Amino acid sequence: MNNVVLIGRLTRDPELRYLPNTNTANCTFTIAVDKGLSKDKKQEYEQKGWATADFINIAVWGKMAEVVNNFVGKGNLIAINGRLSVRNYEDKQGNKRTWTEVVASNVDFIEWKDRDQNHSSGSTGFNAPADDGFDGGYDDFKGFEPRNDENIPF
Repeated sequence: MNNVVLIGRLTRDPELRYLPNTNTANCTFTIAVDKGLSKDKKQEYEQKGWATADFINIAVWGKMAEVVNNFVGKGNLIAINGRLSVRNYEDKQGNKRTWTEVVASNVDFIEWKDRDQNHSSGSTGFNAPADDGFDGGYDDFKGFEPRNDENIPF
């Protein structure tokens, strides 16, 4: 089983690109995921100059890539569910390299940027599959409220 679940903050704004032959959207970014250290251990790491977070590369494909690019930016808190992908390649100098990333299948926006004012807004979340057939009507999400599941009989 290859399943990865992460919650972290974007370290930079997402980069959106389209594949030349298929025009498929691809959005990439990095999130900082806290290591969950105790207060004392965190201070020790900081004093030694060690990282208190892991920096994970994320790739999102299809319509969800466009949604992510439009709704989140540097510093926003995001949850990712996906699979770990490891690729080997050779750089221009002939050196063998490895690239590791999480290919997201679901993205939950814990915070997202306000499209009109370009600042972060708190939220209860937005969750959609990586390719959900979303038609790009972003105005549908203004004032989004989560559904109330209290009356579901199971």
